[in-house]
Amino acid sequence: MKREQIEPWANDWVTHWNARDIEGVVGHFAADAVFHSPKAAVIVGKPRLEGKTELRDYWTRALARIETLHFALDHVAWDEARSEMFIVYIATIDAARTRACERLRFNAVGEVIDAEGLYGATAAP
Repeated sequence: MKREQIEPWANDWVTHWNARDIEGVVGHFAADAVFHSPKAAVIVGKPRLEGKTELRDYWTRALARIETLHFALDHVAWDEARSEMFIVYIATIDAARTRACERLRFNAVGEVIDAEGLYGATAAP
């Protein structure tokens, strides 16, 4: 991926999440992708997920617990040498607003191969 592709990619990612479109989100990942998340440990019992099947299961189970979800893109950062994107957003999940960041590393064909969810402090209203 190139710098000019990252913001449209991030907007697409946010759009899929806001539509609760798990297949749209999973479609961005390589078949053997790895995802790290402390929230996954709570929901599926382990913080490291491998492959689309585990990602799909985790996100399906997570969304089943959530009534309302809205992500608002704050900004994106790109490290071209590492093929790594950081998506910074405000996550409103039910009544809680938090700042969050996703670290995504891409393969040569633009699929996510390694990712990490970083969830931060409560966001200002």
